[in-house]
Amino acid sequence: MSKARYNRVLLKLSGEALAGEQTFGIEPEAIGQFAKEIADVASTGLQIALVIGGGNIFRGMAASAKGMDRAQGDYMGMLATIMNALAVQDALEKCGCDTRVLTAISMAEVAEPYIRRRALRHMDKGRVVICAAGTGNPYFTTDSGAALRALELKCDAIFKATKVDGVYDKDPKKYADAVKYETVTYMETLEKRLGVMDSTAISMARDNDLPIVVFNLYEEGNIRKAANGEPIGTIVQGGD
Repeated sequence: MSKARYNRVLLKLSGEALAGEQTFGIEPEAIGQFAKEIADVASTGLQIALVIGGGNIFRGMAASAKGMDRAQGDYMGMLATIMNALAVQDALEKCGCDTRVLTAISMAEVAEPYIRRRALRHMDKGRVVICAAGTGNPYFTTDSGAALRALELKCDAIFKATKVDGVYDKDPKKYADAVKYETVTYMETLEKRLGVMDSTAISMARDNDLPIVVFNLYEEGNIRKAANGEPIGTIVQGGD
C-alpha cells in the first residue's frame, strides 16, 4: 500500500447499505463484504471510526411525518443504529478486526458508553470504533452525529460512502446530463442543496475545515483508494 493521505478517518455508512438487495433489515452477506474492506484498510494502520444510519430498520423523521412524536421517533431510530452497529461489529470481528461499539445511549450490556477519551484510546490501539445512537439527542441526524464524532476524534476527513460515485449537480440516476464535481465547496453544497449530508453536518465541517470525501461504497477497493488520496468520487472542502 502506498503512503496513506489520511491517518484517521470517520466512515459514514447508510443503514440501507446494510440491507443489501433487500428493502428492509440486515443482509449478512452485504455487511460481510463491507467489513472485509474495512478490516483490510484498518490492518494497514489507518485509524477508523464508523457511524452507521438506521434507515434500514426505522426512520424517525418518516414516522414523525405520519403523526408520531418526533423526539420519540428519533429515539427509536437511535436504537436502530445500535442494532446495525452490533451487526457490523460481528462482521468485522469475523474478519479478525478488533472492534468496539460505543453508544451515546446507555446500554451497558451490549456496548460501551461513548466517552471521547475512551474512543481515542481504542483508536490509538488500532481498534475500529463504531459510534452508535447518533448524538444521543433527538432532532439530529446521523449525518450530524458523524460530523460531531469526526471533530471530537480529531479525524482528518469524513468518508461518506454512497450508492453513487461522487457528487453531481442533479440526480445521475434520473438525468443523463448530470455533471459530476471533482471538488465542491461547503457553501456550494449548501446553496445548491446537493444532498451530500444535512446542512448541520456541512456547516460543522465548513466551520472546522474538515474535508468530506464522497465515493461509491459498492466499488471494491474504494475505501483503500480514498485513504490513499486517489482521485475517486468528490471532495467537499473549503474555497468559500
